Amino acid sequence: MPVNRLKLLCIFDCVDCYYGMNTLAIPMEREKGWYLSLMAPNTKGPKYAWLDPSRLYCNSQALSDCVKDLLCPFQNETIDLVVGIDAMGFVLGSAIATTLGKGFLAIRKAGHLCIQTESQPYTDYSGNEKMMEIRLDVLRPGLRVLIVDQWIETGGTIKAAIKLVERQGAVVVGVATVAIENSEGGK
Repeated sequence: MPVNRLKLLCIFDCVDCYYGMNTLAIPMEREKGWYLSLMAPNTKGPKYAWLDPSRLYCNSQALSDCVKDLLCPFQNETIDLVVGIDAMGFVLGSAIATTLGKGFLAIRKAGHLCIQTESQPYTDYSGNEKMMEIRLDVLRPGLRVLIVDQWIETGGTIKAAIKLVERQGAVVVGVATVAIENSEGGK
């Protein structure tokens, strides 16, 4: 399935960080996306990602609500397996897989798996050429997969993940991510 036809969910457009918020506190009233205020923008410069949602994962209710929101567009989809992209996609992907009662498969940075793999080159958000890999003994033709990552910035990482999954015959039913940057690659 071409990337532009995938169901994409972005529950983040812009974040006004509230640094005074107690990371573990659960608000009495939780509006949709309330947990986005736990995210922090990049303060270290262009070598780093533009957003750090890791505080969101520290709050169990925030993580639970985020997972529920990420799954909302896929309620009528059959999902056989959740695939998460190294490394923060592992956190969200595992939580989504657990919520669905499905298994989880990690797409790793190349060189980390001690088994036979297939690799795919990509360009990351900082413009660096990298490789990712996936094990060969899980995906099969017709398996319906939801790919999960923390964010999409340039689109290079997610496109590579889709290629790896589809090359093994699995079907990508969609991509769930907390943030999609308003850039050409994000679109």
